[in-house]
Amino acid sequence: MNVQSAKAVRIPVGAVTGLIVDAMIKAGVPKDDAAKIAELMLEADLIGADAHGVFRLMQYVQRLKLGSTNPRPNITVNRTAPATALVDGDNGMGHLVVSRAAETAIELARECGVAWVGCRMSGHAGAAGVYAALPLKADMIGLYSAVANANHMPLAGGAEPLLGTNPLAIAIPAGEEPPIVLDIATSIVSYGTIKNHRLQNKPLRNDWMIDPKTGAAVIDPHKSAEALLLPMAGYKGAGLALTLGLLAGTLNGALFGRDCVDFNAEPDKVTNTGQFVVALDPSRFQPLGQFKAEVDRHIRELRDTKALPGHTVRLPGEQRAHRRADRLRNGLSLGPELLAQLDKLAAELSIRPLRDRS
Repeated sequence: MNVQSAKAVRIPVGAVTGLIVDAMIKAGVPKDDAAKIAELMLEADLIGADAHGVFRLMQYVQRLKLGSTNPRPNITVNRTAPATALVDGDNGMGHLVVSRAAETAIELARECGVAWVGCRMSGHAGAAGVYAALPLKADMIGLYSAVANANHMPLAGGAEPLLGTNPLAIAIPAGEEPPIVLDIATSIVSYGTIKNHRLQNKPLRNDWMIDPKTGAAVIDPHKSAEALLLPMAGYKGAGLALTLGLLAGTLNGALFGRDCVDFNAEPDKVTNTGQFVVALDPSRFQPLGQFKAEVDRHIRELRDTKALPGHTVRLPGEQRAHRRADRLRNGLSLGPELLAQLDKLAAELSIRPLRDRS
């Protein structure tokens, strides 16, 4: 492969959407559900969560074909109190389950001002920020967390992988400025990033993973399966992963800790993933326009603060907005390794490859 052909290629978003929809339908997912899944997967790619969008398509299709994910779930909502509900995903695609939870949270928050909706029998849903941002469409604040689909992290000082990278995302609406959207894994870096490095044969940073036997840094991405992913900020990240796991998993009757099924290593097993979505109506505290104007004012003041030499001041969600606009206009940047995998999947499913959709 020459240098030119090894470069990433810009693929129109419509082509990627079409590929995802066709692959989902071939795997047994109804057309409307396939379109919803594609919309949410594409959103992850648009905002820059590149390890959580079309990158995951092969894995999702594999689980659907193996029967460990239900292609036609009967998702049910049990409203347990005025401001709480529990969604049973019937082992469906996590994108469908969590979006239903977000819709429910928004509906209940319109009545009560705030709502907490948990999920059980769900699956991997992609980027956390996608779901925290869903209440923004209703001018609400959104929170999302989940039990990650594999344990890669130890407790503080531990040498066993007992915690997932359990993410936390918070989205706050603004007026003229892009909304504030914080989307973080509780590990120092997401495991999707590790997988992406392995796919591209790129070395890991020396503060991402360690050998559980020696504590030495692991930088070879092909040795990541036997390594421990470090929590962000040491015991703080581990403690946050623990508490979020109990709230997203145990509270909902979903799996947590040693009970978790490894989404990557055990593709034939049901994961019973737990998640939650919170929606909060800011108009219950002050007029909505006033709140948004104040958020705008703070964003502008913070953005204009003095930066370190060679740096720019970053706000959560700001680069996300710029990236989304660029990728909608110019297409997604997909590397040759991922394109090869997607071409192989298209051939296996007898659907049009990306190059014939652009």
